[in-house]
Amino acid sequence: MRFLKTAYTACVSDYANKPRTDVTAGNAGFRFHIGTPLPDLRQIASWMLTHAPKQRVLAKLIPALWKRHGREDISVAGMLLANMDVSALGQGPWMAFIHLLQRQEPLLVVLEVAEELVRGGHAVPNDDWIEAAAAQSPHWHQYSVLFLSLRKEPVKCRELVTSAPRGGEMYERIRSRILQSEG
Repeated sequence: MRFLKTAYTACVSDYANKPRTDVTAGNAGFRFHIGTPLPDLRQIASWMLTHAPKQRVLAKLIPALWKRHGREDISVAGMLLANMDVSALGQGPWMAFIHLLQRQEPLLVVLEVAEELVRGGHAVPNDDWIEAAAAQSPHWHQYSVLFLSLRKEPVKCRELVTSAPRGGEMYERIRSRILQSEG
């Protein structure tokens, strides 16, 4: 965690004065929200990837960041996960990601990290993987629909999408978009 503090100091000007309250932080499922904007978080993750003595150090930091469950911690964990060598992680980034999901996470968090993985060049898992994940529980079913929404090609798992539990407004818009794109 000292390495993370060093990254903040190096990348975010006057970060000690940045903290501010976010009234939605509690409702969104985060323990805290410092208020650091996404471009600054990207710079922090980039700095960490560049200056870490070994990527294995960062791989061990990812679960610790996730466990703290602050808004910025989760974003940085996702960025690190998406941009690290698979050998440093010890497994594929999608598998490492799903192992972080120990409780029901806000769908926005799951979508944000999944987008980072795709942005990092990691293809969305195949249909068999998605269907197996969806069979685990209702919230895993919703996660699977979010993962499918990130595919560039048309989704072939129409039944998986239509049978998923209802979600909030954002989730239902994503589900509608998937179903409309299938035709």
